[in-house]
Amino acid sequence: MEQSATATGQSPPRDYEALRAELAARSGSLSRRLAQVAQFFLNHPEEVAINTLVQLAAQAQVPPATITRFAKELGFGGFAELQAVFRERLLGPRLPYVSRIGNRLPPGELSLADSDLDHPDLVFGGMVQAAMQSLLRIDETLDRQVLARFVDVLAAAEMIHVAAARGAFGLGAYAFYGMAKIGRRVSLLDNLGAMRAEQVCAIGPSDVLLAMTFDDYTPETVEIARMAARNGRQVLAITDNELSPVVGLAQHVLYVNEARLGHLRSQVPAMIVCQALIVSLARRLGGALSPK
Repeated sequence: MEQSATATGQSPPRDYEALRAELAARSGSLSRRLAQVAQFFLNHPEEVAINTLVQLAAQAQVPPATITRFAKELGFGGFAELQAVFRERLLGPRLPYVSRIGNRLPPGELSLADSDLDHPDLVFGGMVQAAMQSLLRIDETLDRQVLARFVDVLAAAEMIHVAAARGAFGLGAYAFYGMAKIGRRVSLLDNLGAMRAEQVCAIGPSDVLLAMTFDDYTPETVEIARMAARNGRQVLAITDNELSPVVGLAQHVLYVNEARLGHLRSQVPAMIVCQALIVSLARRLGGALSPK
């Protein structure tokens, strides 16, 4: 049985970055339910800041008592104290924006009522707001030093192998296209014929694997990253948070936390990260971007 932070006398994290670090350190040691809550909270910090316990439990698909137990596991007296950490995170430049979009969508939600789905203009507006919120988040949180290291590794690699599937496949295909256009040797590991093991074997010792997977964590992509790491190959990962299964397999990780609208995830921030990598890589190599 897990021992709570309160029982061990450990002080709870008092800011969002400390909370992220605490959850990353506890990755693999939390129970399945508590890990589910941790994953949801890291993926939806704005929602945690302004929604009620009952609303969050419904969104995370856990009983409310599980969220309360999660808060106490981290050393908080209850959910209200944990939520205060997320609310404090909103007190910077983003608070006016959160207030503004709150006038157009239900407070704290990037969602639409079933009746709204019959109106393309409302669906479009919801998707725009989800993308805008994600862009504000990534602009504040993306580690620029890690971004620079990505460019260093991609520039030095003899060949780049891209692994992305299902919801992230469009990003992977675009990364493949963009890097090929600037003259890089690049392959897209598409698992055709379920031959991902054979494709991973083609990754040379001077090559690098770029793996992209988000909150559904496509098993095939995770397995490709695992096999590449086991073979001693360099791995770069673009994923959503520190609890992602590819984090421990990669030398460098870029975190892109994307807002959701229903079952759809905004891909705008991750696409911008890919474009920044491609443009920076072209500049580093002295190449030129095609206008197409």
